[in-house]
Amino acid sequence: MVTVKATHAILPAEPTPNEIMYLSELDQIKAVTHAPTVYFFRPSTDLIFSDAIQNLKDSFSKVLVLFYPLAGRLHEIGGGRLELHCNSKGAILVEAESESKIDDFELQNFLPNAETRELIPKLDYRATPIHEQPLVLVQLTKFSCGGISLGLGNSHVLADGPAALHFVREWARFARCEKIDNVPFLDKRVLQTAEPTISSKFDHTVLLTQPPLLVGQSNNMEERKKPTTVAMLTLSKERIGELKSKANEDTSYKNTTRPYSRYEAVAGHMWRCASKARGHVNNQLTRLHIPVDFRNRMQPPLPQDYFGNANLRQAAMTTAGELLSNPLAYASSKIREAIENVTDEYVRSYLALIKNLPDVSIHRNFHTVGCALGGFFGNPNMEITSWTAMSIYDADFGLGKLIHMGPAVMGFDGKSFIVPGREGSVTVALCLQTEHMDTFKKLFYEEL
Repeated sequence: MVTVKATHAILPAEPTPNEIMYLSELDQIKAVTHAPTVYFFRPSTDLIFSDAIQNLKDSFSKVLVLFYPLAGRLHEIGGGRLELHCNSKGAILVEAESESKIDDFELQNFLPNAETRELIPKLDYRATPIHEQPLVLVQLTKFSCGGISLGLGNSHVLADGPAALHFVREWARFARCEKIDNVPFLDKRVLQTAEPTISSKFDHTVLLTQPPLLVGQSNNMEERKKPTTVAMLTLSKERIGELKSKANEDTSYKNTTRPYSRYEAVAGHMWRCASKARGHVNNQLTRLHIPVDFRNRMQPPLPQDYFGNANLRQAAMTTAGELLSNPLAYASSKIREAIENVTDEYVRSYLALIKNLPDVSIHRNFHTVGCALGGFFGNPNMEITSWTAMSIYDADFGLGKLIHMGPAVMGFDGKSFIVPGREGSVTVALCLQTEHMDTFKKLFYEEL
């Protein structure tokens, strides 16, 4: 049980620009909810909790000067679109205590569940107008063992994973009284094109078509309502190597100019296991959604430390029959093909398509279990997001040893993250319909 002791409004420590900031077309289709992550710190004998709270408040106030858009508020402007008012309204820091111990979470492999969700500040999205919603929510929770968690909810409209981690990394530097490493590049107009053009070379499947439905169904409403379960599945460095070897042993598929990567091998394996566990018939279409970071795919590349959303949802699609009758290399090749399609021209065409939409809200996700709004990527589809390229263990706030960082909640069936672990391992956080989870876990390890 978590008890809130105090709630603090955190304002920028110095005056910041008062302006309306441009949001990119990609920002416009991101979820208006907060992306929830949580950091767990092993107890430190030297830590005084009241001092830790004060240090976090002071450093938070300072980092909001550097990342001043996060102290602003979003406003609706019609057609589902938003604009950002940089008005220094500030962020929220909650001070809390829990009767639990860090070991209670570690024994469950830090499973994103109802208990973990309690470590992130709550916000009633229905009752709170969007122009009153803080864009950053933080909760520092002290456990009965002396350990601490730092729960964060970052506005997905303003920042993707790399941008959010950049914010956390610089905040930690302020907390340690160190020199700032990288100043964020805040001008999102670098993604504007004077005359945006939708290229006929690309079909932009994810934006223009709904994900496949189960054979025989006319909508996905029943699938949205089915109970789901979350699992945390760990692969050692050695097991990952086995998967990569398996993916690369068959060279009969295209896109084999270089060995398949860790992501291409692990994601391909997960896709196949999910289709098999779900009992798909051979002619069942299944779509794997792949968030692709395009920072270095633009010409020229986006400025270093671009702060915003610079990843788009790409998709690989095939039938369950093709996916399961062919070796792992087939799934990996479909994933690589989808990722390599994301070029500068593709991104600009994608952004132009969004710009021409009369209403962008139909493409905005709502990460809530059972929600009937927004995209649904569950059965027969899935989404696999990789955090392996991000430095998630750089959050040294002086709170003790960081032992885990991961998602605090999983929103819908088919959603998954590949989270880097220690010594080359990864942990797969996966949400799946309850009826399919046990079979998936069995296949995940037995079919390596």
